[in-house]
Amino acid sequence: MKSYFTLFLKGMGMGAADVVPGVSGGTIAFITGIYETLINSIKSVDATAIRLLFKLDIKGFWNHINGTFLLILFAGIATSVISLAKVITYLLGNHPIPIWSFFFGLIIISAILVSKQIRNWNWKVLLSGILGILTAYLVTVATPTETPEGYGYIFLSGAIAICAMILPGISGSFLLLILGKYEFILNAIKDFKLDVIAVFGMGCILGLGLFSRFISWLLAKYHDLAVALLAGFMIGSLNKVWPWKAVLSFRTNSHGEQVPLITKNILPSTYEGEPQTIIAIACIFGAIAFVYGLDYVAARGKAKLK
Repeated sequence: MKSYFTLFLKGMGMGAADVVPGVSGGTIAFITGIYETLINSIKSVDATAIRLLFKLDIKGFWNHINGTFLLILFAGIATSVISLAKVITYLLGNHPIPIWSFFFGLIIISAILVSKQIRNWNWKVLLSGILGILTAYLVTVATPTETPEGYGYIFLSGAIAICAMILPGISGSFLLLILGKYEFILNAIKDFKLDVIAVFGMGCILGLGLFSRFISWLLAKYHDLAVALLAGFMIGSLNKVWPWKAVLSFRTNSHGEQVPLITKNILPSTYEGEPQTIIAIACIFGAIAFVYGLDYVAARGKAKLK
């Protein structure tokens, strides 16, 4: 029971990380020593597992996919996501500059730490990083604040975002930010919109089943190019989470509230209202210290294993 409870707490840590843009649940899995088990368990949901299920060999199916491990871990993740959704939604609505500053710092330091995983720098790796920066920046500029709310787009968002859960350094919430569905999904979880949660969940299942294998293959085959692309993607996305914005137009959301539709980045000196510059800087450095601390713990853990 003690080991199950510890695993549940590790799942809660992963869930907390996945709610916050910039920190990856995969990073927490790596730090807590369950990363390899998680990857192998997800990959075990294969044709053999399906055959066992159709034969009604429930015990064989459960053992094949390491079901107890996955159940307890995902229970911890779900508990954390549900409990933190209201907190993050509140902070975004009432303290936007500090929370976006914290996210800004998280992404900066995460991009730096991810880039340290590159083993051999060359012109191809550099070009891949630049391509990632340009692509992400163009996406943040081209993607409007209001994105489709149809089930198809929600399904796709889940399929893409869940891949980050098994990638140290890439945040699923960060990908939802780029897709324009971060606050939408948080609100759906907070308000228990079961249809949205179900569609998003089905997308997550597809993403874990298909994209996880592809990303694992990509990192194994073209490690440095893939890591450089991911790091560049994170740097280019900083445009999306810049704390100080001027609202150019509004829209009415499903609750009848006026929310920003089109915004532009501005300097703190031109921000209408209190720019909270000192608090923002403190939040940025606080986020950097937080992620650096996680990386330090991970480095010590690997050193002990050696």
